[in-house]
Amino acid sequence: MLRRPLLTLTPLALSLLLSGCAVGPDYLRAENWLPSLFRDTPTATASATESAANPALNAAWWTLFNDATLNELIAAAQEKNADLRSAVARLDQADAAAREAGASLFPSIDGQAGASRVSPSEKTATWTPNTPDPLRAHSAGLSLSYEIDVWGRVRRMNEAARANLLASQYGRDAIRLSITGLVAGTYLNLRALDAQLAVSEISLQSRQESAELVKTRVAAGLVSPLDEYQADSALAAIKVQYADLQRARALAEHQLALLTGQPDLRIAAGDLRQLPQPPQPPAGLPADLIEARPDVRQAEQQLIAANANIGVAKAAYYPKFSLTGGLGRESKDLSDLFSSGAGTWSAGLSLLMPILDFGRTSARVDQAKALNEQSLIAWQKALETAYKEVRDALVSLDSNSTAEEAQTVRVESTQKALDLAKLRYEAGYSGYLEVLDAQRSANEAQLAAIATRQARLTAAVDLFKALGGGWKPEATSATSPPGNTLAAADSKE
Repeated sequence: MLRRPLLTLTPLALSLLLSGCAVGPDYLRAENWLPSLFRDTPTATASATESAANPALNAAWWTLFNDATLNELIAAAQEKNADLRSAVARLDQADAAAREAGASLFPSIDGQAGASRVSPSEKTATWTPNTPDPLRAHSAGLSLSYEIDVWGRVRRMNEAARANLLASQYGRDAIRLSITGLVAGTYLNLRALDAQLAVSEISLQSRQESAELVKTRVAAGLVSPLDEYQADSALAAIKVQYADLQRARALAEHQLALLTGQPDLRIAAGDLRQLPQPPQPPAGLPADLIEARPDVRQAEQQLIAANANIGVAKAAYYPKFSLTGGLGRESKDLSDLFSSGAGTWSAGLSLLMPILDFGRTSARVDQAKALNEQSLIAWQKALETAYKEVRDALVSLDSNSTAEEAQTVRVESTQKALDLAKLRYEAGYSGYLEVLDAQRSANEAQLAAIATRQARLTAAVDLFKALGGGWKPEATSATSPPGNTLAAADSKE
């Protein structure tokens, strides 16, 4: 009575005994070769002191600009941007692939049923005059197939699939961060153009008034007609400048429409100078914050997947064990299919052993190792690129902060010079050329001041992007790997 259960359980018990450790290298983390701190952090200011005292910045870093329109644009981009929606679809695909790979760890059970009618030939060896015509058969049952993962091939495949899933998730996050930064940068450009248009409009009005004054003085014979020509030329130049700025603003608005998935987007005029400057990073910013960047995490997960695929390739050197089984019913008549004595069962263990493949397996192992080396280099490059981008943003933030202070002095000085030049011209102490020169200098200084503030705000956006969204120094020690380590692959056999 116990014979059948013992025979049935023997292959399953054997599969558990044969399951051992997975072949191929395990993924390990190596020591960090990058400096531990960013030494280009701007000099501590009041805002930096506040940031250090309260370093847990809002993950939605764009809200620090305190602009409702920017918040709405980024919300729309995160919902409707085509590139981001494609990344979400790729993530869904990777999730399905990971679930498929995970299902390989479990047996496959199939149901089957059939009915047949066969009319044998009189020349058939089994035919006799008493053989019924036609022959009939009915069957129903379950079949089981299961690969015994002795060498860890299935587990390595599942490991690679999970890593690819995480890589797709981080890839989506990287695209979201990139799109968010692009929307913020384009919006700052649009607001800078709004501010320059406002400056140009004031300059246009001032030059129109100057041209009317010059015409009055020419008509009175107080000055040469040359002054009138110069005034008309200066007025035309500012009109050209205004038209160019209007064109540039329209293009920036169209770019925002594309990024946010709103083809008919219209944005009311604003002013860059009304946006607050986000807080500067505290001194001694840890360099290992770049490990949180989604593109760096994506590169590491791709490295983990490539490392696991070495084990998948090496498993082909060893025998492949498969467990099969079946349980069902079989009878000549359909009415007897579930009657006593119609039951059938089967259990078996099969082995597929590689004998000679003329180097195919070793070639696949070498390919997997080469791909792993490429992934390692790509991950290292992602870290180095992230480190460079943070340093670039820190330097730009510091330099543009200093430049903005100087530009403020320049604007004030050129405006005073313009006021004095007008008074001198009206009093007859100087020619109109002096007024024109002062007008150009004042206009250029105001436009340059706006461009410098835009560069400063853009540097803040670049820093948030380079750090993956923000910095939380108080959480760094808890989230960073022990010993300030970064990921790498161990190529040991």
